[in-house]
Parts: sequence; structure tokens; C-alpha cells
Amino acid sequence: MSLLNQKTLKNSVSFEGIGLHSGKIVKLTINPSEPDTGIVFKRIDLNKNNLVYPSFLNVSNTSLNTTITNDFGVKVSTIEHLMGALFSLGIDNALIEINNEEVPILDGSAKNFIEKILTGDFVISNKPIKIIKINKKIEFKDEERFISIEPSKLSLDIEFELKYKNKIIGNQKNKINVYNDQLDDILNSRTFCLYEDIEMIKKKGLAKGGSLENAIVVKDENIINKGGLRNSKEFVNHKILDCIGDLYTSGYRIIGHIKCSQGGHYLTNQILRKVFSNSENFSIVEIQERNLPHTIINKTILRSIA
Repeated sequence: MSLLNQKTLKNSVSFEGIGLHSGKIVKLTINPSEPDTGIVFKRIDLNKNNLVYPSFLNVSNTSLNTTITNDFGVKVSTIEHLMGALFSLGIDNALIEINNEEVPILDGSAKNFIEKILTGDFVISNKPIKIIKINKKIEFKDEERFISIEPSKLSLDIEFELKYKNKIIGNQKNKINVYNDQLDDILNSRTFCLYEDIEMIKKKGLAKGGSLENAIVVKDENIINKGGLRNSKEFVNHKILDCIGDLYTSGYRIIGHIKCSQGGHYLTNQILRKVFSNSENFSIVEIQERNLPHTIINKTILRSIA
């Protein structure tokens, strides 16, 4: 059976923790699901209209997190780190049961999700995966911030740039090949904020569950967290993690080259909306009997998707 067939978990995996913005304790369980069902969230605290699909068209908020909402107003927020973990592990189908409105933040990265999921096994179906191939360059700009995506023959490349006045964060750049590079530093990188922004964020009713256990806090020229950074580019690497998770709201893996400066959830969502607004911008390719390179699961070479 091809490694490029759709994959799900063999057994359910559960997590419990605090919501970064809601401050509420939440339990989440990732369950196996049938081929071609995709990733689906189910709000088990509600009795009806409780399925929420993580599609870029369902993204209702991009302020400090990615929130998805169904037609009945039922939402699930802060999905980006979990979606990044599922993408990186090559999980195509899963039913995610959650008993509140926000995915637990855990340590502020995808690390805890990935480590626990990898303690179990996977089930590979006989259904092939599908990949989105970008056909032409698409751009989206928001004043000084911008994001673009253009064709790539073999890979999903992400180039990301941060520009902060703060000397610790500064101008930080990184470029990765999602399917070939070792992504440990990306997946382990935590969310972050400036100390002087905390009061403003809390006034908006956000970050009620934020702490030094789940976010990097930068004050002037110091990192308040004990132990400092996990890697030298943790700030930009976390933005790349967010980007990977948000890209998975396309429903598929992507072959393309992304460049982003000072972006975030909003820009990634907008570029997806722009790409899918015209069928000439992309192709959906069904992969059979070929090997797609995968960071965690396999290291083979993609021969052709033409």
C-alpha cells in the first residue's frame, strides 16, 4: 500500500489544558475517521449543529488566533497549532471532539500534540491523497505586510520575515522546505508577545489563559521565561508553524512557494481565498504510487506530480 494513501490514527488520543484566550479548561480528543472525510471538529458540549469544518472559507477571526465558525454560529478557536501538527504528521482524516470553544494551548507550540500522537499508530487506507499544485503567482498586500504564493515543482517552501522594533526579536528571517527539512525547531516554537502589549490584549478579553508556561514574553531586551528560547529563530519559526497550520485549512497539502513579510493568520487566510477564487490558479492532483517527501514520517523524493 502506498505511503501516499490517506492516513488516520489507529486509536483516539486525548489532551486537556487551558484555552489561551478563553482561559477555560478544555478536553480535546482526536479520533480515527474514514477516508475522504477530512479533518472535522465536533463540539460535544452542544447537542446539535455542532460540526465545524476547518476550511479557509469558515475562518471568522484572525486576531491573535485562527477561529472557524459554522453556519449556525458555532465556533472553534486557536486551531492553528493542532492543524500544523496534523499537517506535519500527514494525517488526512480525523474527528476532533472538543468540549469547549477553544483548542488547548498546551505549551504554546505543536510539540505536545505531536509527541502524544506519535505514541500511537496510524492506519493507512487504500484511498490516495490529493495535493494542490499552484499554477501561477498570487499576491496579497496589506500596507507594508505582504504574502505571495507561486508555483514550485516539488515542494512547499515557506520564506518568512519578521520586523520588530524590539531588539530581541528584531528582523528575523527563515526559509524552510516543509516536505524535506527537519522541522523540529518549527514545531517546537512557542507563541510570543511583548510585555507592553499584555495589558492591551487583556483589555480585549483575550489571553485569559496566557502564562509563561505557554507563551514567550519579551520585556525590553530580556526574555522573561526561565530557560530562554528553544532555538535562535523561535519567533519567526513560530510564525511559520502558524502558517503551516493555516494553510491546512485548504484541506490538502500544497505544492508551492510562499513568501511572507510581517504576516500572520489574516494574510494566510487572504492568500488562500485569493488562490481559490479562480480555478486557473491551482490544480488538484491525485497522487498514486509515488513517494511524497515527509518531514517526520518518510524521507523519500517526490518524482513527479505532472
